[in-house]
Amino acid sequence: MNRLNALFSAGAFGGMLNCVVVWFFGVIGVNQILGVDIAPAFTPEYLYPRIVWGGIWGIILLLPFYQNKLFIRGLLLSLGPTLVQLFIVFPLKAGKGIMGLELGKLTPVLVVIFNAAWGIGAAWWYHMSVGKKKRGIYS
Repeated sequence: MNRLNALFSAGAFGGMLNCVVVWFFGVIGVNQILGVDIAPAFTPEYLYPRIVWGGIWGIILLLPFYQNKLFIRGLLLSLGPTLVQLFIVFPLKAGKGIMGLELGKLTPVLVVIFNAAWGIGAAWWYHMSVGKKKRGIYS
């Protein structure tokens, strides 16, 4: 159970970090400069689902590669949520077209950056949570 807690909390931490980066880019105008219509308010309605889904995505931290290279590990693991966002959430759930292109032509680039924050943050948190112990779910 401790391993599952570490996975979820790492993913949730990454989700919170993702929320902060998306919100901050909106506040300082990076998204607008790039022509992307993403500028969420920092509210519980914005934060809650992303933190919870970040926690659920934490399960992919079980994949056993690049465990000592957190930056690379985080970037690679972030590709899962990125692909889901671009090819399922934007077109099917949000109605913003494939890859969210209705929000702006550079939306996919920003989604990669935002989800990289999730992946790197989650990989770091998980690494710090389990220390030098074996990183398998049943250890």
